[in-house]
Amino acid sequence: MTRTSVVIPVKDGGQLLSDVLEATARERPDELIVVDSGSSDDSVRMAREADATVIEIPPSEFGHGRTRNLAAAKATGDIICFITQDASPVPGWLAAYVDAFERNERIGAAFGQHLSRDDTSPMIARELEGFFAGFNSDGEVTTQASTDEDGWHPGFLSNANAAYRRKVLLEIGFRDLAYSEDQAFAEDLFAAGWLKAYVPAASVVHAHDFPFTQFMRRYFDEYRGLNEAVGHVEAAAPRAAAQTVRSQLAQDVAWMKANEYSVGEQAMWIPRAAAHHGGRHLAAVAGSRANRLPAIVQRAMSLEGRGEERADPARQSAIKTEPVAPLRRTELFSEVLDLEHNGVAELLAPVPGMSEKERLHVAVVIPPFRKGSGGHDTIFRIFRHIEQMGHTVSIWLSDPLGRMHNEWPAVVRKRIREEFVDLDAPVYKGFDDWFGADVALATSWETVYPMLELPGCRARAYFVQDHEPEFFATSAESVWAQNSYRQGLFAICASPWLAEMMRDEYGAQASVFHLGVDAAMYYPRPVPRRRDTIAYYGRATTPRRAVSLGMLALAELNRRRDARIVIYGDPLPPESTFPFENLGIATQEELALLYSEATVGLCLSVTNYSRAPQEMMACGLPCIDLAGFSAESVFGEDGPVELSEFSPVAIADHIERLIDDQELWERRSVKGLDFAAQHSWDAAALEVEQGLRAALRAREQ
Repeated sequence: MTRTSVVIPVKDGGQLLSDVLEATARERPDELIVVDSGSSDDSVRMAREADATVIEIPPSEFGHGRTRNLAAAKATGDIICFITQDASPVPGWLAAYVDAFERNERIGAAFGQHLSRDDTSPMIARELEGFFAGFNSDGEVTTQASTDEDGWHPGFLSNANAAYRRKVLLEIGFRDLAYSEDQAFAEDLFAAGWLKAYVPAASVVHAHDFPFTQFMRRYFDEYRGLNEAVGHVEAAAPRAAAQTVRSQLAQDVAWMKANEYSVGEQAMWIPRAAAHHGGRHLAAVAGSRANRLPAIVQRAMSLEGRGEERADPARQSAIKTEPVAPLRRTELFSEVLDLEHNGVAELLAPVPGMSEKERLHVAVVIPPFRKGSGGHDTIFRIFRHIEQMGHTVSIWLSDPLGRMHNEWPAVVRKRIREEFVDLDAPVYKGFDDWFGADVALATSWETVYPMLELPGCRARAYFVQDHEPEFFATSAESVWAQNSYRQGLFAICASPWLAEMMRDEYGAQASVFHLGVDAAMYYPRPVPRRRDTIAYYGRATTPRRAVSLGMLALAELNRRRDARIVIYGDPLPPESTFPFENLGIATQEELALLYSEATVGLCLSVTNYSRAPQEMMACGLPCIDLAGFSAESVFGEDGPVELSEFSPVAIADHIERLIDDQELWERRSVKGLDFAAQHSWDAAALEVEQGLRAALRAREQ
């Protein structure tokens, strides 16, 4: 049974506190705690009459963060809910929170909506209604995992109505801030890997009207707190602010009409609303720059009367600078700096015959991934076959920038098994549990740097699927990527073109493996072959796929003739001047059906060739790639793939020939089927195993 505690910080709560205590009692929490910081009215008496545990502290000891931490330390509930002395829970409020936490054990904090009271001004009521509707319009619980994720205010959290899993709250704690301790907690919550939930049914009646000057002073404090908590600085842009005020005012008028305000009532509120929106902008600009104002001005503008002296002018810079709060837990590419400090870890002493051990352990270091990543799918497929050959594998996610920080290792492993293949390998995040390996294997340039620091390895190797320096043009990343090839690692390369480059340009020892095809999935399906369909692998998130070139070629084709164009590879369709069908991130089953009914497959690779052409060919679909790059070294001039120059017109010409010339189409289809039949994942895994043994053999020598 989940135990609940409700905490209410109080100072001179007045009659509203009585309403709040009564509404809270109806929710039947297991524990009610009131922290009073020097009330001069009947607040303490009302709290005790409501059977609350009352903690009294001097006003000087109150802090939004530290006072709530004090209450949390004394609370006994599994779920600890915070409301303010003017926020009355609606029926079902507490049960809705409990249900949300019980449904998902990864939720560490939750918040609900704020409803307006009868005396709430229309601009506040309208904004509240619209603000919380932005989180969810269907009444269901939704979760957020990062302040950087897309969506409506992902970092929002308000202790006027919030609930926390006790163990999470005690582990993280609120920062000792004068304001916005809740917003800061959201950042810390995400950094620790927990989720935040919006629970619409956990509502409180909160908003009510204040005099204009009180509103402005509250906004000053709020935006000063946001600056102190998360570094927010409100833009001082008069023209944009004027446009915003006009827009907000128009929305207020529309809302009043929809809620049947009389013409007289509207006329009364419009000037107040205009002053409210304009004044709020000024208060936000001033509040987020409060540290530049004299203490006497800060105190005058602050509802809390808080003012702090500015820094000594003698220690200030002669130029004006904008202070920026830290936004990252880790610097970009910090692993490069770490390697400079720590150096390469020594390898274990070579043991004669270690390359011929029957059973190896391979530690595969991977970068973060997204669903649909072909590079990760290749890694996971090959090492699933490596496992089936009798070797053991462990997966180590190197994620210094926290792209997947909200996903626990078990969740990452589940995603690998569900979205890619069912590896037996354990999955680790970071290297705190590192235990060594026969071969440690980097799989991208970023993973080389942390991998070089790992001790307890007999050999290190580099699983090279592409020439990554070309992804970055002239940049620091390009240089670091090049340097990753110069670390003396044995390179296991995904094409002869790559292996030759590793040897000739970087002086590395290298072996080759050939990408495989899952013959049980990709084969000609019994569906009618359409003579008008182009299947295009347009993964725009991968620039080396030359999606802009492909879209130009398809635009050229569209000028010449009607054709059915199906694009896949990205969840969002690319923008175009011609109509097409979007398949998004397709399943393998969907792709096999598409390849079996299409006329031409299009997959343009600017660097190393892709698996996609092989899977197309396995379904009998002739395809087009770019000549002059790695595809030619794999497929040859008259191989199973139609090779085109880097030209939209030439690519469109190739597509038309394959559509119109039935004999050419059939010849390419047969060649493709023969090629695909010779490339299995079993064969690819055997080549990779030979590369791993070669890395150990090189170490022996």
